[in-house]
Amino acid sequence: MNIYTVTIFVSILIYIGIGNFAGRKVKDLDDYVVAGRNASTLMIVGTLVASFTSTSTFLAEAGMAYGANAGGWLLMPPIFASGYVYGAVFFGRYLRRSRALTVAEFFGNRFNSHRVRLVAGATVIVGIGCYLIAVTQGTALILSELAGLDYRFALLIVWFSYTSFTLYSGSRGVVITDTLMFLLFTFITVFALYAILDAHGGWLVALDQIAHLDTKPNLLEWFGELGPERDWQTPAEYLTWFVIIAFAWSFVTAISPWQSSRYLMAKNEHVVLRSACIAAIAIIAMRELLFAGAAVVNASNPDIEPFEKVMIWASLNVMPAMLGALVMAGVVAAALSSATTFLSIVGFNMSHDILGRDNDTDRSALRYSRTLMLATSVVALIVSLSFEPQIFWLTYFAATLFASAWGPVALMSIWSKKLQPPQPCGESSRAFWEMSSQSY
Repeated sequence: MNIYTVTIFVSILIYIGIGNFAGRKVKDLDDYVVAGRNASTLMIVGTLVASFTSTSTFLAEAGMAYGANAGGWLLMPPIFASGYVYGAVFFGRYLRRSRALTVAEFFGNRFNSHRVRLVAGATVIVGIGCYLIAVTQGTALILSELAGLDYRFALLIVWFSYTSFTLYSGSRGVVITDTLMFLLFTFITVFALYAILDAHGGWLVALDQIAHLDTKPNLLEWFGELGPERDWQTPAEYLTWFVIIAFAWSFVTAISPWQSSRYLMAKNEHVVLRSACIAAIAIIAMRELLFAGAAVVNASNPDIEPFEKVMIWASLNVMPAMLGALVMAGVVAAALSSATTFLSIVGFNMSHDILGRDNDTDRSALRYSRTLMLATSVVALIVSLSFEPQIFWLTYFAATLFASAWGPVALMSIWSKKLQPPQPCGESSRAFWEMSSQSY
C-alpha cells in the first residue's frame, strides 16, 4: 500500500467509526430520518455542500475545466449557487415549517394526494438512484487507480463503506460525517490550488502559460474549445447549453430533494436561511479554486486522457506526496458524503412514501426503514456492477430531472394562490395550507 491508499482507508475507517457512534443515539424515526430536527448552522452548511459535491465535481467537472472549457466552468458556480438563497427564502423555510419527514411527504400533504406523494417518491428513487450509482462508480475508479485494485473489488469496498454507517445511523450520522468531510475537502482544495500554482511559478506565470497553449488556444474563452471532435461546434451551441444547465443547477440547489431535505433537520428557520447563504459562498469559492487548479495543470501536461483523471494526475505528479494523499482522501470524502445522503434519501422514500406502513410502533418503523435501506443499497450495488461508469451524464440527468419536474411545482406550491388544496381537503393538507398561506 502507498501513502495515498493508506490515507484514504484511514479516513474511511474514521467515518465508519463516527457514523456508528452517532447511530447509538438514534431512538426513533425522527432521529433516523431528520436527525431529531436539531442540526446547527454548521451542520446544515456541511451537509448541503457535502451532498452537492461529489466525484462529478472533482473528476468530471474538473476534467471539463482542464480539457476544453476553463472559462465557461469558472463562470457557472455563481449562477447555480444563487439557488441556495432563493430556494431557502421561497421554499426551504416553508418546507421545514411543514415538519414532514421527506419532501415527497411534503408534496403529498400539500396537495392532499397520495398519488402525488407516490410520484414524487418515485422521481426521487429514479433521479437520486442514478446519482448514487454515478458516485459509487466514480469512487471505485479512484480506488482502483490509486491502489491498483480490480475495479469491481474497489466498487464493493466503496459500497460497504457508505452502507455500513448510513444503514445504522441514518441522517444523524450522515449530517455529522458530512460536516467533517466538508471541512476536509474545502480546506484541502485551497492548499491544492496553492501547491499547483507554486509548482508552476505562481499565478501570473501559470495564467500566461495556459493562455498561450498551442493545443488549447481557446481554453480560457467563455465558450472554450470548439470543433467537430468537441461536444459543441459553435459559441451559440455552447451558450444555449450553458444557460440551460446553469439555471437548471440553480433549481437543483434550490429545491432538489438531496438539498432541500437538509432543511428538515435544522433547529429553526433562522438556521435554514443562514446555512443557505453560507453554503452558497462556500460552493462558489471551492469550485472556483478547484476549476482554476485543474486548468493550470495544462501547463505541466495538456494531454491527460481521459480528462476526468486530471486531479488524480496532479495529486500524483504535481503536489507533495502528503498533500496529494489528502487531496485524494478529500475527493473520496466528497464522494462518500454524497453517497450517504443519496442512499439515505432513497431509503427513506422507499420506507416512508412508496412502501410505507401505517400503525407501526417507533421501534418497528425504525427496523423497517433500516431493512429497506439495506435492500436499496444492494440494488444500487447490483446496478453499479452492471454497466461501465457514466459519471458526468448520469449526474446531469439527475439534475435536469429535478429542475424540470420539481422546480416550478415546489415554488408554486408555496406562492401560487391558484394551487389551493382540493376540497374537501384532509386535516394535514388544511393545516399545511393555513400555515403556508402566511407567505402571502
